[in-house]
Amino acid sequence: MGKGKLAKFADMRTFPNVFEPVLSFKDSEPFEKKGCWNSSFFQNGNPIVLELGCGRGEYTVGLARLCPERNFIGIDIKGARMWTGARDAYESELKNAAFLRTEIGLVDRCFAPGEVSEIWLTFPDPQMKKVTKRLTSTAFLERYRRIMKPDGIINLKTDSNFLYTYTTLLVDRNSLRSDIRINDLYASEIKDPALNIQTYYEQQWLQRGVSIKYLRFRLPHATPLSEPEIDIPLDDYRSYNRQKLGKQVVRLART
Repeated sequence: MGKGKLAKFADMRTFPNVFEPVLSFKDSEPFEKKGCWNSSFFQNGNPIVLELGCGRGEYTVGLARLCPERNFIGIDIKGARMWTGARDAYESELKNAAFLRTEIGLVDRCFAPGEVSEIWLTFPDPQMKKVTKRLTSTAFLERYRRIMKPDGIINLKTDSNFLYTYTTLLVDRNSLRSDIRINDLYASEIKDPALNIQTYYEQQWLQRGVSIKYLRFRLPHATPLSEPEIDIPLDDYRSYNRQKLGKQVVRLART
């Protein structure tokens, strides 16, 4: 029998690698570690990589093990899920892995300009009905630019053909540099160990025969960003946490 949520929350408060700042969209107070993650926690000058919407934290932990020369921070609001990766990193004494429990929309309150080198978006909700909630929308890309180094790397790994198509169209519309784009990762010849990390949810998608898509692109600071205007078919299968929407199409609104 797994631990209950209250027990996990209590555990998290004892983990030195977990931070739970009290932040709100109603104020502008920054998190105390903004601008000093390397000096105050990691105690090195290595690049900082974020996993946004980290869920159980398996990707954050997997990347930290693969790349000891980088620092990794998993971010999610759901602490009971995050507990799994946080405990694993703590018990494994991974010094280059940390977890931050907060809303992704508050990320620029937790990191200073240029403090982040790379971002991973692993199986985010495609948010097919509301563009501004998509983690690859221009609204979120503008937030990422406030904390990333110029031409920082954005990685999207997803089961959603809708989100993959939307993001590739956005990248092309804004002439962003695309390093890799693959619509069936495990049928490709890419052998990057970082792409072979499989989370609990990814394994469920694979068992259902859903192909995994991957896109890596660069985010410049100066380029104005705009949304693509095109009809995209919605995903036509049932997710574990969203309703089946059928083969409808939506018009992507310019923000």
